[in-house]
Amino acid sequence: MDLKPLVTLLAIVNPLAIVPFFIHYTQGFARAQRQRTIWVSSFSAFVVIAVSALLGLQILDFFSISLASFQVGGGMLLLTSSLSMLNAQPAEAKSTPTELNDAAARSAVGASIAVVPLTIPLLTGPATMSTVVIYADKAKSFLQLLTLVGYGLVIGLVSAFCFALAEPISRFLGKTGINIMTRLMGLILAALSVELMADGLRKLFPVLGHIG
Repeated sequence: MDLKPLVTLLAIVNPLAIVPFFIHYTQGFARAQRQRTIWVSSFSAFVVIAVSALLGLQILDFFSISLASFQVGGGMLLLTSSLSMLNAQPAEAKSTPTELNDAAARSAVGASIAVVPLTIPLLTGPATMSTVVIYADKAKSFLQLLTLVGYGLVIGLVSAFCFALAEPISRFLGKTGINIMTRLMGLILAALSVELMADGLRKLFPVLGHIG
């Protein structure tokens, strides 16, 4: 069983880095409301990954985008995300100020913020989706594709676990501990992004495979 897709997804999603956002957006929530937010955001993350795995390649075909080009573009996106993580910022934290203010306002009145911004873009944004599509293409059987979907379930459960223990995790690790974990994940992600880009470039320019 190839665990590289799971390691890559864990590095990108990195629920530990989203814990401070979760605490911020759920301040003042009742216990039941916070539990609902946890499960809705975690399930939504699983759905995004599952849909990307099962339908991502068909979407690329519809727009006539080659997988090699997508690999290079996705690799560049991952590299950009890894650079953000090396600066101790979440890989997918790309919400605009308007979105963040809107989320804060909705949380203040008790509305659910589980899907936006917790799931999209904080947990599963463009980098996550592109990674899943790339690994879906590498799946050589339907069982491997289902395994990739299963990894999405693992990501959802890990996210739920981190959010459920958000307060203890925040106290134990502190901001410094979370930053160290984020930077470590960013370093791993940077190496994986270079590998993806190199593979895509070899497909686009076969002559590169004969150099050296």
